[in-house]
Amino acid sequence: MEELIENISKCTICSNELEPRPVINVAIESKIIIIGQAPGMVVHQTGIPWDDKSGENLRDWMGVGKEQFYDSTKIGIIPMGFCYPGKGKTGDLPPRKECAPQWHGPLFEKMTNVKLMVLIGMYAQNYYLGTKKKRTLTETVKHYKEYLPKYFVLPHPSPRNNIWQAKNAWFKKEVIPDLRKVVRGLLEEETK
Repeated sequence: MEELIENISKCTICSNELEPRPVINVAIESKIIIIGQAPGMVVHQTGIPWDDKSGENLRDWMGVGKEQFYDSTKIGIIPMGFCYPGKGKTGDLPPRKECAPQWHGPLFEKMTNVKLMVLIGMYAQNYYLGTKKKRTLTETVKHYKEYLPKYFVLPHPSPRNNIWQAKNAWFKKEVIPDLRKVVRGLLEEETK
């Protein structure tokens, strides 16, 4: 596993377009895997995944503190695109398409303790759910129970999605409590 993570940290698939700085936090023992989009500029600079307001929101949604969140033996973090993709017209560009096919398979071959994959946003959901996803991200998240126990689907926790959350009050009322319950159950299972 260490060699694989070392290879990912040296990855230069996209180096012809931007300075690569792959961001990942996993261990062979990881039980919960968070699969997000790609690092933003803050995370690109710090090298710490979810080290921004989106990360604060995600930890709150999951009901975990930083210590648990960054303990890779409990929670692993694998983005769809491992490096900051650059700035687009309305935000960051989509994750690079080369990363997931190159690295996800080899990672999951080694991580045999995975009990839950938290799929954040449409890129992760498209990749892992394929034709099982719904027509829109909102519909997919609304039907989150259909994907359990293997997957838990979420919108991106970016503050930009506060408007979406305001329009979809069911998310905080129904989905977040279930997410916390599932995460807590898996983390407590570890201590038994």
